[in-house]
Amino acid sequence: MGVIGRLGRLNRHTSRAIEAALGETGLQPWEFDVLATLRRAGPPYALSPGALIGSLMITSGTMTNRLDHLERAGLVRRQPNPEDRRGLLVELTETGRERVDRALELHVANEHRLLADLTATERAQLAALLRRWLRMFEPPPGGGGEGNEPA
Repeated sequence: MGVIGRLGRLNRHTSRAIEAALGETGLQPWEFDVLATLRRAGPPYALSPGALIGSLMITSGTMTNRLDHLERAGLVRRQPNPEDRRGLLVELTETGRERVDRALELHVANEHRLLADLTATERAQLAALLRRWLRMFEPPPGGGGEGNEPA
């Protein structure tokens, strides 16, 4: 019970810290998650809605609402998928790319600050333990074992 309670408390603290760090960009954490997922995809920074749903583990209805919001804000655009005429791709706009790049800088600095009291060895141990525990709930990326997911 103590471990789960501390995890819950840490979740509240880290969530507040993430919201504060992103505040400068005007992005909510859920907006950052979508934009950062597109950014990590690499040029042309586009994914299908289905790929976004799988990566973010949300429902299709939630994804539609999020994409509608981000598109109205000028951060993403939906484009026909050139490889599948029936499908769409969600692509970062230049504004979206600029905004998420700034948010990523702030997010990384925030993560360093949040983990500053841990040594490099402790951070590596924590990352390994969390990956191992997450495998109980989520399949590993690429279907492989250890070492397939970045710390």
